[in-house]
Amino acid sequence: MPLDASEEKLTQKLLLLSSLTIGKTKMENRVFMAPLTRSRSTADKQLQTPLHALYYAQRASAGLIVSEATQISQQGQGYAWTPGIYTEEQVESWQVVTDAVHNNGGRIFCQLWHVGAISHSIFQPNNQAPVSASDFQPKGEAFVGDLHPDGPTIPHPKARALSLAEIESLKADYRHAAQCAKKAGFDGVELHAANGYLLDQFIRSSVNKRDDQYGGSVENRVRLVLEIIDILVEELGAENIGVRLSPTGGPGGSYDHNPSETYTYAAKAIAQKKVAYLHVIRPNNHTGDGSGQEDGNALLIKMRKVFNTGVFIANGEFSPQEAGEWIEQGHADAIAFGRLFIANPDLPDRIGNQGPYNEANEDTYYGGGAQGYVDYPTLSKKASALNNS
Repeated sequence: MPLDASEEKLTQKLLLLSSLTIGKTKMENRVFMAPLTRSRSTADKQLQTPLHALYYAQRASAGLIVSEATQISQQGQGYAWTPGIYTEEQVESWQVVTDAVHNNGGRIFCQLWHVGAISHSIFQPNNQAPVSASDFQPKGEAFVGDLHPDGPTIPHPKARALSLAEIESLKADYRHAAQCAKKAGFDGVELHAANGYLLDQFIRSSVNKRDDQYGGSVENRVRLVLEIIDILVEELGAENIGVRLSPTGGPGGSYDHNPSETYTYAAKAIAQKKVAYLHVIRPNNHTGDGSGQEDGNALLIKMRKVFNTGVFIANGEFSPQEAGEWIEQGHADAIAFGRLFIANPDLPDRIGNQGPYNEANEDTYYGGGAQGYVDYPTLSKKASALNNS
């Protein structure tokens, strides 16, 4: 006998709130917190603060937290006030965050990030040009905040191609960052190979014009991602590694001429590495113009079918109802929520109660302090306020 609409919604909600094992770790639910750049780290040393610890601890009920994108080196930075994971001070500042998450029963992976061309010379060592797979002039502007007199945004300069020797140094930076993430107490790392940043610049045919082993065929364009995965596996074990991909979208205007072929190949190749999960972003209004979602959904489902060795996480403006539908239909094992987690630190509880949901204040997404960061009420605080009124 088919379920009626209310029974169907209950089934989907229960699936979304059911436990899931990633690698060797049990996650209490499938409501994951997506990586969210909030631009509140210290400007001079890219450190986290006690405010970050509170922010992440408030959201520890997520099945898994993926940290805000965290640069693996000074060269990897492209935005004002974003954190690093390559110095001892940065490791110590992140330790406060991971301790806070663990003390509240949560799990957190560090997203390892190199922006490549999506940067500005002000962030680069010795004010050099940013780097990419090939010479590349990104569209748009770099967010420099108050770190440049012409800020808060200024045009991206032209990036130069990495040499083979520099690629070897880049791989060493990823190894070092993985070691730092382990020392900082993270449960694992997510390799950021999405959103048009450096590793995606190698994948995407509109940027990668190389004629060596890292350019040309799709196998060559994905090669660097696979080599870095091997390094991360050596350092942390495959069960503690996730990878993020996005067939479309991101700053700078890069794209692939055949995303279905390219990203399906990438998903299948990554599956062979036996990593814990693959995290894929569909077209949405945050990383793009939101167009092509039907085709984007179809591609995610195709990638999910070939990534058959680990957990598949979908992301991109999912409502809780649609998230439950995707899990029920087998299109994903978990859903990563972004802006809903910004405004609703107790998002799993709210899904369990079918709302209500706080509205996010977009004016406080990037930069600033506690306002719009750690001051969103939970259901328990709302209930307490009502009882005391």
